[in-house]
Amino acid sequence: MDASEEETRFCVRVFCLSEDQLQGGIQVAKDGQHRDLLLQVSPEGKGVSLVLMDDDRTCVLKITITSETDCCRFGAQSFLVSRGNMSSVLCFRTCSEYQAFQRLLSHRTEPRVEEHCVFDQRVEGSTALQHFQSSGCLLQQQNMLQDYLRTATYQKAILLNEVDFKDKIVLDVGCGTGILSFFALQAGAKKVYAVEASAVAKHAEVLVKSNGLSDKIVVLEGKVEEVTLPEQVDVIISEPIGYMLLNERMLEGYLHAKKWLKPKGMMFPTFSDIHLAPFTDEQLYMEHNARSSFWQQTCFHGVNLSGLHSAAVDEFFKQPIVDTFEWQILMARSTKYTINFLEAKEEDLHRLDIPFVFKLSQTGLIHGIAFWFDVAFVGSRMTVWLSTAPNQPLTHWYQVRCLLQTPLFAKTGQTLSGKVQLIANKRQSYDIHIMAVIDQSGFKSGNTLDLKNPFFRAPTWLRA
Repeated sequence: MDASEEETRFCVRVFCLSEDQLQGGIQVAKDGQHRDLLLQVSPEGKGVSLVLMDDDRTCVLKITITSETDCCRFGAQSFLVSRGNMSSVLCFRTCSEYQAFQRLLSHRTEPRVEEHCVFDQRVEGSTALQHFQSSGCLLQQQNMLQDYLRTATYQKAILLNEVDFKDKIVLDVGCGTGILSFFALQAGAKKVYAVEASAVAKHAEVLVKSNGLSDKIVVLEGKVEEVTLPEQVDVIISEPIGYMLLNERMLEGYLHAKKWLKPKGMMFPTFSDIHLAPFTDEQLYMEHNARSSFWQQTCFHGVNLSGLHSAAVDEFFKQPIVDTFEWQILMARSTKYTINFLEAKEEDLHRLDIPFVFKLSQTGLIHGIAFWFDVAFVGSRMTVWLSTAPNQPLTHWYQVRCLLQTPLFAKTGQTLSGKVQLIANKRQSYDIHIMAVIDQSGFKSGNTLDLKNPFFRAPTWLRA
């Protein structure tokens, strides 16, 4: 069987029903179709042909599905199709196999219109592929799980608000290995739908089965923008966070998932504050500048490289710096920009304008703007915070600093005003535009940076 055949063939168990059988409850047909059969899916006209074959590849049943066919999802991993007074239930071995079948069926039976997955519209295909390949690695998952502050805070937020989870239906968006789904069950959830687009979904299924929770956690492989849930949910949980909160644009998928949330449903996390403040750090500025000194060589193996020095400086200064720092380098109290996940729409995250006015608490050179974030889990019993501030225990998100092209000198009591613009791009990240001015002197500076391409100054053993 070649690769193309594997994608269109499934092992299923089939149950056939008729109206007269329904009078006495569901009964299995006596024609042998309750055995494991091979399901072959192939195009047929404007629809799809479903051919069920036994071990000898003899056709047992053939069903043609079109956009007019009466069919639907049945339970977590079964498909119901009715023809006249007869109905057939196709039971797939796993949820992921059912999801693969459903995607294949939808692709070939839905009318062709200029409509694509919302995720695909906002992210380039190559970028998405790279993202899901990275997320699908157990090493990447291990790095996140071993961030004790991250993992323990999520568990604390869920268990301390068990009243919000007990006997509830929960959706875990971007579940990874499913750790948040397990926390939801620890708090008494009735059912959890765990959605994961990367290959790690199969690892999540292994953990669900090995923990004996297949009846409680349903792993749905696919993007949250594409999968179908059989019911609305009471709570959405997720860890949709990247550097500077917004990198990787996972928050948009988290907001998209609200289409499955019941009225007055809950979200964990509930809102986030992005903090920013001016900083001074002569060593960092000089170190960053020195990175381009390689391109000042006039005789590199007999070649003059200095013509590219200016371009190298521009390129390096476009990199936000991911690291941590001492609180004392901040030159003013931080300001914050709040995103309420219960109220925000996906398009609200396409462009964020954050104005600022800082009253400077010390005299010196302002080398750039520092960023960090806090997220809040607002439950019925308690609000739990996860902070990435520089005066809090370190997380794998660190802090992010954006240098100005030219430092600004300011005195204590003067004000620095301006704006930070965060504009989403199709590289699954943001372009950062900073404009700043010392109000009393009129001196201005700024920079444009690419959050997709940060410079990791943090220790490599802590990176995620």
